[in-house]
Amino acid sequence: MELLTTEFLSGLLAIVLLDLVLAGDNAIVIAMAARNLPKDLQKKAVFWGTFGAVAIRVAMTAIVVYLLELPGLMLVGGLLLLPIAWKLLKSDDGKGHEVGPASGFWAALRTIIVADALMGLDNVLAIAGASGGHMLLVILGLAISVPLVVWGSTLILKLIERFPVIIYVGAGAIAWTAARMIAHDHLLSAWFDAHAWTKYVLDGLLVLLVCGGGWWKQRRKQMQAF
Repeated sequence: MELLTTEFLSGLLAIVLLDLVLAGDNAIVIAMAARNLPKDLQKKAVFWGTFGAVAIRVAMTAIVVYLLELPGLMLVGGLLLLPIAWKLLKSDDGKGHEVGPASGFWAALRTIIVADALMGLDNVLAIAGASGGHMLLVILGLAISVPLVVWGSTLILKLIERFPVIIYVGAGAIAWTAARMIAHDHLLSAWFDAHAWTKYVLDGLLVLLVCGGGWWKQRRKQMQAF
């Protein structure tokens, strides 16, 4: 069965991991948008907001998956993912995302869906690349990860604060996805297929550049602080 293949399960795991690491800020925005509502309406707003967010994210990702079939766009998409991975490793500047609390249920619902759509563009690109064009993977991955992000935002942020290595794992997964997209682009895939070993070299090189470079920059900043 397709659902039990190693490639499918690894792709699903990659999508869930990418969305959990990339969407932490989205969860905070959602919580802030609904914070002035009564408790019962808060739960309803978050539930339906999450449902709407998943639907919008699936639609956006489907469009990107289709566009990535065009020659050259997988290459561009892979290159665009690298700054996203690098930005993930930058230390927080303390500014955060400021979103005012919504005054009513429908206003909160609208804020949640719109905020998630606008802030989730990086997630969409990463997930489209990790899915390899399989929309079932996209739907399952988002159905698992978006509710986890929304309902478990506090826990996720605490885990990231306690175990910073999670950020490096996420950044490495994005860099690996970027390498995979570049190697599978229609303009380059024939060359990479003819030199199969170069795919693994590209994987390792981009992961090393992003994670190693991010670690070195953080170490340098800490040393300058003393």
